This record gives sequence, C-alpha cells and structure tokens, in this order.
Amino acid sequence: MEFVHPTPEQRVTIREELREPENVEEVERDLKKIREWLDTQPHLPKDMDDVRLTNFFRGCKFSMEKVKKKLDMYYTMRNAIPEFFSERDIARPELDIVLDYAQITTLPGLTPNGRRITFIRGIDCDFQSSQVNDAMKVSLMLGDVRLAEECVGIAGDIFILDAAVATATHFAKFSPTAIKKFLICVQEAYPVKVKEVHVFNTSPLVDTIFKFVKPFVKEKLIGRVTFHKDLESLYKSVPRDLLPNEYGGKAGSIDDYIKKWKTTLGNYTEWFKEQEAKKANESLRPGSPKTCDDLFGMEGSFRQLNID
Repeated sequence: MEFVHPTPEQRVTIREELREPENVEEVERDLKKIREWLDTQPHLPKDMDDVRLTNFFRGCKFSMEKVKKKLDMYYTMRNAIPEFFSERDIARPELDIVLDYAQITTLPGLTPNGRRITFIRGIDCDFQSSQVNDAMKVSLMLGDVRLAEECVGIAGDIFILDAAVATATHFAKFSPTAIKKFLICVQEAYPVKVKEVHVFNTSPLVDTIFKFVKPFVKEKLIGRVTFHKDLESLYKSVPRDLLPNEYGGKAGSIDDYIKKWKTTLGNYTEWFKEQEAKKANESLRPGSPKTCDDLFGMEGSFRQLNID
C-alpha cells in the first residue's frame, strides 16, 4: 500500500506531538539502547527491524520504559492468543474472504493535522462465529503491515465505522472472550495512537454493543468516541474529501482498496510465516511466566447483556 507521507510542515508538528528527536543520531541511540535491552531478555525475539522499532517509539512518545513494556506484550500476545497469530496467510480461503464481508481499509491520505483514516464497514451477510476470530486475525495482520509501511511518522489514527448492517444476530456470534482478548491485545501490544473514533448509522443496538466493550477499553479512548446519526454529522468532524467515494468523498473506492490490501498482505506472506516462531518463550522469562489469567483476567466473568 502506498501511503501519502506528511509534508515537511506536518513533520515539524508531528515530531513535536510524538516527542520525536529532530536529530537522527538521537533516534539511532534510542534504537541501540532498546536492542541492548532486548539482548538482556532471553524470552524475547531479537528480529525487529529499525522501521518497526521506530514506530514503537513513536507510538510510545519515545518513552524507553513504555517501549519495553509494549515490545514485551507484542511478543507475549503471540504466544498467549495463538488463534490470532497462527497460519496468517491471506491466500487461505477463510482469510481471503474476511475483507469481503468485514471491509477494513486504511486509506492512503492524511488529514491536515497528520492523521491516517481507517474505514470499517460490514457487508450484510451471514457469517459463522469462527469467522469472527478470522476477522480479528486479519485486523492484526493489517496492523503488522502498517508497522513496516509507515516509514515516516504520523500523528495518529482515526477510525470510522459504518454501523448500518449491525444486527443482534451478528453481535450474538461474537465471543466475549475473543472481544476482550482482541481489545487488550490492540491496546497493550501495538503502538497505535487512536486519536478519534467515529461511528455513524447508529441504532439502539450500537449503544448496547458500546456498553459491552466499554469495560475493555481504556478510559482515555472512550472519551475519543463520537457517534453520528448520519454522514452530514460525520462531515463536520472528518475532512469529507478524505472519505471513500461511496460516502461522498474523493479518496477512491473501498472495493479498490480492499483489492490493494489483499495484494499487500499477500506480499508479506513469507514474513508472516517466519513470524510463527517469533514469540515470547515463557520458560525463559526472568521471574514468573505470564499466564492468560495475568493478561486477560479470569475466563467466564463477563456480564450478560440483553441484545434482543
């Protein structure tokens, strides 16, 4: 995927926001320090390249301690949630179809303040509960690719969700455990900076879903979620021209971008295969190994919601 890079003027404000040193040598010193730290962690892989590592620093506002924690969780989650991190080949039929019914596409443009938009919509179709895990897996695959493709820092992400096709039948197929694991994984293991979340075409069911996921989402992020009844309301928050053509914008067709993302994910097939072995080895972790209870809490402790 070819992304629009920030202008020199945007880079100045983005660096300030991310606390990124202007001096390249300082960034290189940070990368050296984090590699030295990784060498002292026998349970963690040492394979990450400079671009991905730099994006971890950007996502953590160049806090060395936050980067250490995030990197540890990045590799730990791969071991703790194998259902999200194994057999990540977009050519497999069950994964190839995901982007056709759960259309997730990060668009190439940038907002004036340097943020990237990811647009999400579902296609009204019948799907099985097992396909929910596949959709979460592909979402994390997209995140891994962006760690490599975002070679110039951006100011963060805007997520826009069209909730028009959400039904109680769809929601009933989502496992509470899977939702909790996915949301914790995204927030704790990936250096994504979610600046805005916009949900439009809302309904009473969307309110129910929001109440369901709210306990698993950081309070700071909850405050960045905005609900819109329609597109006209959305246009007041997000530059209209940066939206897909189908929603009155000029960014291009969603279907075209889905095809591009499938191609891009296919280009990373070998990398994903190599990453199968790149995960935390809990038997080598200094101190006590991390368990699923440590990471996600006790299973079966979810509050039931009436979604009829």
